[in-house]
Amino acid sequence: MNDHAFPPPSARSARPLAGAGPDRPPKPVLIVLHQEHSSPGRVGRLLQARGHALDIRKPRFGDALPGTMRDHAGAVIFGGPMGANDPEDFIKAEIDWVGTCLKEDAPFLGICLGAQMLAKHMGARVYTHGEGRAEVGYYPLSVTEAGRSHAESAGFTWPDTVYQWHRDGFDCPAGAECLATGGDFPTQAIRAASRVYGIQFHPEVTPAMMYRWSVRGHERTLMPGAQLGHTHVPGWFLHDPAIRLWLDAFLDHWLQQPADTATEPL
Repeated sequence: MNDHAFPPPSARSARPLAGAGPDRPPKPVLIVLHQEHSSPGRVGRLLQARGHALDIRKPRFGDALPGTMRDHAGAVIFGGPMGANDPEDFIKAEIDWVGTCLKEDAPFLGICLGAQMLAKHMGARVYTHGEGRAEVGYYPLSVTEAGRSHAESAGFTWPDTVYQWHRDGFDCPAGAECLATGGDFPTQAIRAASRVYGIQFHPEVTPAMMYRWSVRGHERTLMPGAQLGHTHVPGWFLHDPAIRLWLDAFLDHWLQQPADTATEPL
């Protein structure tokens, strides 16, 4: 009962790995986490399966973020119980740092809180639902015309239903395009620059993570709009195969090195 039941496709080896060359391994991927025992989950495992080391940093506990993405193949900022509007210094520092990826057009993926940080950096509103509603569990995902067009060119298929765990949302910022929408929190996926993405949902989640979140965050499953914890793992069996296929293909696209830099010298 885990994501290892769905091994990565062998066709991946035909794609150029970001930062890789004939005589050097792929560059590491920067992983930004927000709690002492947080895990990058399936996203981390799939990145490692592609040959990338994980450079895990936790600014909340004093880790610095790099001044450039030159030495990394990409960056992922994950979620957490805090919000992008919180006043803590590490929150402000991470929001400011997102500009490094935007300026360098480096691969960036913001998941939940990470997506809200991207939106806030770009000047968009990050908000708590006016009626106190939350999305916790599996919810439908509606793909926009821009999202469909981008998926066709990028070579992936969006899932119809995704796993959510949030009570904050964000507007699509000026300069970005909305790729997918939802119900109580309409903006679900955005793209800014060529490989900078923010998604509200959690493709990294595994059944073990679901159990942990549902126990430690039990009160979230009781909020208006949320789904009770005992429904989450059955939902994983129903919906996760499509999510896993999307994530696998999305990471291939996200990490694919542009042709004009694939042979860039050291």
